[in-house]
Amino acid sequence: MAEIKNVLVPDIGNFKDVSVIEVSVKAGDKVSAEQALISLETDKATIDVPAPFGGVVKDVKVKVGDKVSEGTLIVTIEASGEAAAQAVAPAAVAPAAAPAVPVVPATPSPAEPAAVAAAISAAPMATPASGSAHASPSIRRFARELGVNLTQVGGSGEKGRVTKDDVQNFVKKSLAQPAGGSGLQVPEMPAVDFAKYGAIETKPLSRIKKISGANLRRNWVTIPHVTQFEEADISEMEAFRKELGLEYAKESFKITPLAFMLKACAITLKHFPDFNASLDASGENLVLKKYIHIGVAVDTPDGLMVPVIRDVDQKGIVQLAKELGEVSAKAREKKITAADMQGGCFTISSLGGIGGTSFTPIINAPEVAILGVSRSSMKPVWKDGEFVPRLMLPLSLSYDHRVIDGAAGARFTTYLAHVLSDMRRLAL
Repeated sequence: MAEIKNVLVPDIGNFKDVSVIEVSVKAGDKVSAEQALISLETDKATIDVPAPFGGVVKDVKVKVGDKVSEGTLIVTIEASGEAAAQAVAPAAVAPAAAPAVPVVPATPSPAEPAAVAAAISAAPMATPASGSAHASPSIRRFARELGVNLTQVGGSGEKGRVTKDDVQNFVKKSLAQPAGGSGLQVPEMPAVDFAKYGAIETKPLSRIKKISGANLRRNWVTIPHVTQFEEADISEMEAFRKELGLEYAKESFKITPLAFMLKACAITLKHFPDFNASLDASGENLVLKKYIHIGVAVDTPDGLMVPVIRDVDQKGIVQLAKELGEVSAKAREKKITAADMQGGCFTISSLGGIGGTSFTPIINAPEVAILGVSRSSMKPVWKDGEFVPRLMLPLSLSYDHRVIDGAAGARFTTYLAHVLSDMRRLAL
């Protein structure tokens, strides 16, 4: 027959009115004998009060911040007859060392899953204010079972005390890290009260910026970027583009330089297949793609979007210009779908309509390269023994150095510039 029994604060020495710093159970919890129920803190030590027998917690009579002494009722437990019979006397409590004593780093339990251990060992360190962790004996035991070094866990409890939630959140955050980790020990950005220095306005980021921001940060941190710069002579290309534009002036789309860039990139990607590839999940194999789908960064009021033009190598300049106009309009009108932005092999980010001489675009993983295009300008170029005015287009190629070395990057941009400068090669 089940019996509800009171659990009182046992003999804790001469201490009276001791603060409750942690309540480890709640009504409905099943507890076993010797499991910590509450933690107390005296001016000399931290003490766990264990359950004298197993059962189900019916009611918790204290809360954090309460003052208790020997004999104070703390919880009631519904215990089975067998468990109650074994509860001859309250279990003794063992004081823990004061927080000032240095903590020995915890060793993972042999039964701990390898994924948890690996994630925890790779997690960024959040060093507490002092050189040791401030935690109760039950929390130290809980951390040891999970293989957590408490000196890496920031405490959210009173006076910076590490709670059970802090340990659990630390493990969850560690498991959420990308496989393999970045290997970086980056401290958190400090919170700043900007209103102290003047008037401010808080404006929430758009959903698109939140999503793209997280992806950009991941790509920048995890991919070793190198950027190669080049200039292409597009004098003939621009002259032909203007002629073509007059021919199609009555159409609903414009013949833009970006259509020529798409075609030139497709030709160059065929010549350099490693740029039209991705690393597999293991990071040990290169997946070479037999198709050429190119993403185009589109500036919208809500942020950057990258719709993908498919089978670029199989389409002409006019068809590419038409599709560019259509997907750009869909992006700006918020009609673009997730499918429209998937499957890209390579990305072009063009700022030519805005300005700038060069920039370093961030690779759009799992792609291994991205081309940045800046504003073209007329420059004197030495040709046939004299300086002649030529329209030069700045190119910035960022590539994944795990896949592509510097020589290949330079060859790619040189070949691309050659294709752009000779319109006949766009027909190949």
